[in-house]
Amino acid sequence: MEHGAEEKKSLATAEAAREAGGTNPSFLGELFMGRLRTGMIFPWPAQDPGEKAAGDAVLEKLKSFLEEHVDADRIDREKEVPRSVIEGLREMGLFGIKIPREYGGLGLSQINYNRILHLVASHCGSTALLLSVHQSIGVSQPVMMFGTEEQRRRYLPRLAAGAISAFALTEPGVGSDPSHMTTTAVPSEDGSAWLINGRKLWTTNGPIAELLVVTARTNDPEADRPEITAFIVEGKSEGLVTEHRCDFMGLKGIRNGLLSFHNVRVSGEDILTGVGEGLKLALRTLNIGRLSIPAFCGGVMKHALTICRIWGNERRQWGVPVGRHEAVAAKIARIAADAFAVDSLAWLGATFADRGEPDLRLEAAADKLFCTKAMWRALDETLQVRGGRGYETADSLRGRGEAGIPVERMLRDARLYLIGEGTSEILHLFIAREALDPHLKATGITSIGDPVDFKKAFRFYIRWYPGLLRPGCSASRNVSLPPGLRRHLRYVENASRRLARDLFHMMVRHGQGLQRKQMVLARLVDVGVELFAMGAVLSRAGSPQAPSGAEELADLFCRQARRRIGSLRREAYCNDDRRVYDLSRKVLEGEFPWLEENILCTWKGDDGIG
Repeated sequence: MEHGAEEKKSLATAEAAREAGGTNPSFLGELFMGRLRTGMIFPWPAQDPGEKAAGDAVLEKLKSFLEEHVDADRIDREKEVPRSVIEGLREMGLFGIKIPREYGGLGLSQINYNRILHLVASHCGSTALLLSVHQSIGVSQPVMMFGTEEQRRRYLPRLAAGAISAFALTEPGVGSDPSHMTTTAVPSEDGSAWLINGRKLWTTNGPIAELLVVTARTNDPEADRPEITAFIVEGKSEGLVTEHRCDFMGLKGIRNGLLSFHNVRVSGEDILTGVGEGLKLALRTLNIGRLSIPAFCGGVMKHALTICRIWGNERRQWGVPVGRHEAVAAKIARIAADAFAVDSLAWLGATFADRGEPDLRLEAAADKLFCTKAMWRALDETLQVRGGRGYETADSLRGRGEAGIPVERMLRDARLYLIGEGTSEILHLFIAREALDPHLKATGITSIGDPVDFKKAFRFYIRWYPGLLRPGCSASRNVSLPPGLRRHLRYVENASRRLARDLFHMMVRHGQGLQRKQMVLARLVDVGVELFAMGAVLSRAGSPQAPSGAEELADLFCRQARRRIGSLRREAYCNDDRRVYDLSRKVLEGEFPWLEENILCTWKGDDGIG
């Protein structure tokens, strides 16, 4: 099949699986259209006192358990979360945090779920991921969202009691493009069941899972568009084998594997939400799953900030603490401001979920995109602040008599968060597609390659575009904020109008070819995400319940975000993207062999993937 036809098939498959937007607007989606909906994030959503007390009780018990029984460096060294730790988590009910009480779970909110993961991730990434995968994308979340009542009663009590679960989606040759999924499910000869055959890669919890959600193709492999179905599969099913346990740069304690399915028999009663609905289920599950990653990031960043604060005061260079040197102080201040933003976005995303917002795709993706990038910057700078001790392992530090501060492990563990549940690059494209959706509807484009309906487009843009040219602060005027923060909210409102104009200008310049201008789209997406983060910190800092110093942190974050936004906008219009792409093609075609001289690379390619 030609490259263009392959691309069209892949895009059509992804488009068919897109969720329809909810009846309520998306806050970030509205920003991309030049509208600041302050009512969606102001006033800051405080947690219900009774609900907070329930979360506090769990956190108090959990913190003691982590301190006394979870040795994160040992888990990293021995590549195993001990059975005693898993049993302790089960006894506290932490495998059923969000599962309703009627099914044996704790029945806690997304906010409390995030608070719990925040605490665990600050101490041990492997243990946090074990819990999160089981509940964020494992069997319990899809069953709660899509399962029948019979499926809920059959599986949720088991899951709440600690039956570990996983989600098997990715394949060795298939990443974010589901149109090439090769795992199949066909009816058995007697029609009483389905037989699954194929392989699934990078299935976290897979080797130890008692239950899995498995996606498989259920129509003819030669069909133009795959029909993907989701099945609940018992982990001990005959024909289900762990071929290989994967070992990673970090998160050494997770059990992640390459799974193979050889005529694995599954009842038709274990299909989730219907034949052919598996891809939509996967995408919606990932949307919810992404809300937990900012909680991880917040916990890790606060741990990093604590390390920087203590070290910045204790370590002396040239007669003063290192934290007093301006170069180090700049890093510490940025980590503090970014940590405040990450914490605010994590809370806001969880609040949207608890409210039952019908459409939080953009917010979940933006939270994950922003928070993982901010966390990575923070850990990189924390390692730099610690110097050689940051690069040294905790075991080595202890071995020579110093405190075993695990910056090196934290950095290794955290790198996955920029990849898992949607890479940063994929999230840029996802958010861009959603941001463009109102424009596609306004121009009459319903599928790839459709011609523009110019009359329809004219009627829309003749009303919409002139409104973006008038500077104003009508939305921000209705919000009560300290004077030092009000100007930042006015900036968000006017910048959202500029963003909407920029997006329109790029559509005019590139037409339907804009979908291939990934660097341009990524910059515009990052502008929108920065504005979203500014809105979150301003709402939180302006709240009567705001913690001490929140206004100062919010002001610094907004100042730095505004500089980043200015740089992104300039690069959207004036860049080297064409030259970058052309040079990349030449590298791929081997036109610079001398750049690869005098090295030893044992990999010659052609490893059979794809």
